[in-house]
Amino acid sequence: MNRKLISWLGWIFLLSGVLSVVGAFSLSVGSAGIPFKKIIPLILGGRGTTEYSILFDIRLPRIILGLAVGSALSIAGVILQGMFRNPLVEPYTLGISGGAALGVCLNIVLRLNRIGGILSIPASGFLGAVVVILAVYSLSARKGILKIQGLLLTGVMISFISSSLIMLIMAISRAEDLHGIIFWIMGSLEEPNLALIKVVVLISILGLFISYLFATELNALALGEEEALHLGINTEKTKRLLFILASLLTGCAVSVAGVIGFVGLVVPHFMRMFVGGDHRILLITSALSGGAFLILCDTLARTIIAPLELPVGVITGIIGGAIFVYFLSKKQVVLGSKQ
Repeated sequence: MNRKLISWLGWIFLLSGVLSVVGAFSLSVGSAGIPFKKIIPLILGGRGTTEYSILFDIRLPRIILGLAVGSALSIAGVILQGMFRNPLVEPYTLGISGGAALGVCLNIVLRLNRIGGILSIPASGFLGAVVVILAVYSLSARKGILKIQGLLLTGVMISFISSSLIMLIMAISRAEDLHGIIFWIMGSLEEPNLALIKVVVLISILGLFISYLFATELNALALGEEEALHLGINTEKTKRLLFILASLLTGCAVSVAGVIGFVGLVVPHFMRMFVGGDHRILLITSALSGGAFLILCDTLARTIIAPLELPVGVITGIIGGAIFVYFLSKKQVVLGSKQ
């Protein structure tokens, strides 16, 4: 077994351990503190108690959703940064989150959730994300060629348009609607529908598996499109499939959890500093660390001023931004390399 493989396995086991510790910590802390040593007895014989309900009906679904959403956003960030060869690109740069947020805003203002039920909000978010994906793709593709720079600029402009429309809706909406819009935009992992959580988990796992099939192509694209062509990569087909994959991962995550920023930007950078730019290890380590990061931020969001809860997007923005600035000042990062 070569040294690189041993190092990769070491990182996977280390991050899996970190994820387990963060998950256990999140399970045991909250406005109703439950010592970790009581969790095992509750699992074995605590069914029907209040503590059992707190653990497995409230906290555990949030942890699972945090893992799925954090992993999905991190994988999407790795894919897009590898495609664009741009360290500032993240899942929300292409306007996907803006489209999802606009769909949810329209749902709340038009009171469609009273007709379609609670599932109408994530459905509206996903529909808005799909509309933006189709718009960005159709405006950027010319004669079968998907221009990377055109894709990025179109996505940024659509993001600005979506943000402006959201501000317009917020300015003319009722006070009760305004509260719901603002809280959703800032992100939350409070999702009572277990079936929806299972769907997000499944999509996150499939996204990681499918992205691994393109690890070699991503490594080649990091060298430039011409180099990738010389290495025998069908760049146009690869770019289209990767764009669709990253967009769907982002759209699913945003439609369920709201706009949670910085995860898809900071986590891939952070892991690239330690494991390098090889996507064969970068994808799995980013997925694990992204899930751990979001679970930790959600735990802080619901405990800092308990029993009140902060939007998790506020915590990810503060902590993610601070970590990113600190490490960037300590260690210069070049996309696709480890220094």
